[in-house]
Amino acid sequence: MQSVWTFLSVFLVVGYFLPSFALGQSASLIEAAKKEGGKVVVYGSLQDNSMEPIGKAFQAKTGLELNYWRGTATKAMDRALVEHRAGKPLYDIVLTSDNEMEILQKEGIFLRYDSPAAKAFPVNSANPELGPVYRYAIVGVVYNKDIVKPADAPKTLEDILKPQFRGKIAMPDPTQDTSMLRWLESLHKVMGKERAAKFAADLAATKPSLAEAFLVAADRASTGEVSLAITLLINVVTFGQKGAPMDYVRLPTMMGTSHYITLSKKAPHPNAGKAFIDFFLGDESMRIMAKNGESVNRQGVYPPIPGIDKVKLLDMEDFDTKGFAEKKKEYQKIFMR
Repeated sequence: MQSVWTFLSVFLVVGYFLPSFALGQSASLIEAAKKEGGKVVVYGSLQDNSMEPIGKAFQAKTGLELNYWRGTATKAMDRALVEHRAGKPLYDIVLTSDNEMEILQKEGIFLRYDSPAAKAFPVNSANPELGPVYRYAIVGVVYNKDIVKPADAPKTLEDILKPQFRGKIAMPDPTQDTSMLRWLESLHKVMGKERAAKFAADLAATKPSLAEAFLVAADRASTGEVSLAITLLINVVTFGQKGAPMDYVRLPTMMGTSHYITLSKKAPHPNAGKAFIDFFLGDESMRIMAKNGESVNRQGVYPPIPGIDKVKLLDMEDFDTKGFAEKKKEYQKIFMR
């Protein structure tokens, strides 16, 4: 995808093929869900500080229980794919970033569900088969203001390569985290190919602290273990709520991913899955996410991140499973020297 978009603007992601279709919601949906066992099982990458209150609100409203397994986008995709191929999926729903969802869609694991709640989202931001984009995950540079004074903070991406930040940068391991790999592979869109390749090599030369995920990288910056982190902007709020003095570098253009929530074709609890999607896309759930810093796509709902409405975003590059495998080998040579 090559489109440029401003925060909360919209774009169309074209699906690979047309999966099975399940229409609408019946009045007896929740009762049917209770007969299935009264629970919904979700695999995803949405942070626990948002999903936990959403689960409590969902249970209070419907009487249904949420069982949530969280991992990186890569791990959520891999777990869902392994179970599907084994013919024994334990999950009802997957929610994670666009590239991983499109790979799963290509495998035929999803059942299209037209939730009534989807009407509150911009029509042209929806994937015809995966549903509406419910949030955007924006990748940026976050820093600890107790260590890096705002006047000394990086002004450009290349500023983080300065000697004072050597050994003081945390970031996800691009050989393990597909979102980090995609970010590095997308830098050519803002730097050009030669500068982007040099930036990746120079970044590796700073000996960054490689983490399992964006959240872990941000945690290291919040505690002062490192000065700054390449992570999701939501973590300015996540760790700010815990008292950490976090801010982010105001880059003119940032990159990110769109996220979907979709029902499994072989969901053990299909009615509970539909009921959860309806609630998840609803106003109460979106406001919970926005309060916790998520850049949700529901009209009129914004996160408490200063200047977020001025951020210009660029889609990150997409890869198939073969492409990811090849790029991981390349980054292993760069970052694992």
